[in-house]
Amino acid sequence: MIEQAVQAGWTFDQQFVGTSGQPVTGAGDVQFLAPNVVERVSTTESPQPNLAIIAMRQQQLPVMCSFVVVADRLSDPGNCGTIIRSAEAAGADAVVLTAGSVDPFNPKVVRASAGAIFRVPVVFAELDQLPGLIRIGTSSHHGLAYTQVDLRRNVALVMGNEAHGLDDSERIDEWLTIPHAGATESLNVAMAATVLVFEVARQRRAN
Repeated sequence: MIEQAVQAGWTFDQQFVGTSGQPVTGAGDVQFLAPNVVERVSTTESPQPNLAIIAMRQQQLPVMCSFVVVADRLSDPGNCGTIIRSAEAAGADAVVLTAGSVDPFNPKVVRASAGAIFRVPVVFAELDQLPGLIRIGTSSHHGLAYTQVDLRRNVALVMGNEAHGLDDSERIDEWLTIPHAGATESLNVAMAATVLVFEVARQRRAN
């Protein structure tokens, strides 16, 4: 993770290296830690031996966007990180979080993103702050099947909150749904986002 941040050009303050680790080139001044210190301060059960302090960036939505993923009031850090990871892998220009969403620099978000958070802009904005993009809302109960929607246009895929989804009154231009069999009402939001972003990528490759 630290190496990926270095490769993406993020600014480091310091790095801390446990007894079983080695410093990462380009990750700031090195502080070597005594035995068991990493285990005591880490939030994971089996931590890596390297820690680092990185300056947060003030991210902005790129001027020219054709594909953005929006997470509306997303609350779960694991879902947020997974969406960032999938969006980056599918070629999204940015990930947008609306007010009330989880902090994208929550440690669980960063880990779940698998380093993608260092490569794709993650910004806070509202649905009416996405000029030039068609806001396509996701729903479990109405809209066209996602394979029937033209996702080669300039689009913002809008994913709803885990518990409530998107309200039908949201500022949405078009709706789509992921048809599925079985009694399950809907997919997990991160799973649904992954299906949709790779459909965007598939359509654009075929164009």
